[in-house]
Amino acid sequence: MLNSTPSQHSAVPTELLNSIEVGIVILDKDFRIQVFNKFMENHSGDRAEDVTGKVLFSHFTDIEEQWLRTKVDPVFNLKSPVFIIWEQRPYLFKFGCNRPVTCAAKHMYQNVTMFPLVGQDGNVDKFCMLVYDVTEQALGKLGMEHLNEELKIASRVDGLTGLYNRRYWQERFEDVFKLCKRRDKPSTAMMLDIDHFKRINDTYGHQAGDKVIKMLAQLIQRCVRETDLAGRYGGEEFSIILTDSKVESAAVVAERIRQLAQRLEVEHEGQTIQFTISIGLAQFERDFKGSMAWLELADQALYEAKENGRNQYRVFEAITL
Repeated sequence: MLNSTPSQHSAVPTELLNSIEVGIVILDKDFRIQVFNKFMENHSGDRAEDVTGKVLFSHFTDIEEQWLRTKVDPVFNLKSPVFIIWEQRPYLFKFGCNRPVTCAAKHMYQNVTMFPLVGQDGNVDKFCMLVYDVTEQALGKLGMEHLNEELKIASRVDGLTGLYNRRYWQERFEDVFKLCKRRDKPSTAMMLDIDHFKRINDTYGHQAGDKVIKMLAQLIQRCVRETDLAGRYGGEEFSIILTDSKVESAAVVAERIRQLAQRLEVEHEGQTIQFTISIGLAQFERDFKGSMAWLELADQALYEAKENGRNQYRVFEAITL
């Protein structure tokens, strides 16, 4: 099988090449395969005698030829080894994951080392690839990163509604406030809550109340933009910052949310629950002492909407648009 192995490597026993749990491929300057060990046979499904002498790219068409030729240049020109790690490129050879059915990977993750093979004349006319299966390590790291990302999201998001929780919303709100100060562009704060929410809980139960809160949160998500900042401020109360929006534009959004909420029907244990909301709005002003002063004005407008009969929006200073 190894009759094409260059003479300077003929001392390496065939048994050793075939028993090692690392892929070994030796190629010449034209990328013609000279050695292809048992590891490579097992994972590629190709016999060594069928690929020996063939150009690597003509047989393994998934490999990007120009990229690999550029990558290998230092091996020939500088006699320097080159490394490819799975974080940069998951694999060089597209092999399946040869693991039990519980393996989550669709392919083998690989680290690859390529080093020069110097001839008797001192020139590099061949190079060796060592292909390492690092699937388990990669999956472990990816799994930890995924878990960390989930924990990060969980620390930011309200579990019931999927909106930002109060703590994280306030952190983001501080950033928005500072940005408004620097850019001097209009943005509007909105506070809203569910009218007579205690009555819903007392009549239908807390599970029904949670369902109403969740449905309202979904409605809010549909009505605001990705650039807006929406969160559950607490209980049945929500806070939203409509970025780059004058209060006139924000009032249009508020009225849309109010009307949709009024028409919303929440089904719970064979009963239909309908509800209304009240909303307060306050536009950003440069003379605000801090972010909470801004939010307090929206909260005052919300209180006024409640005092004036609910199921409406009000703008701070009682200017109804």
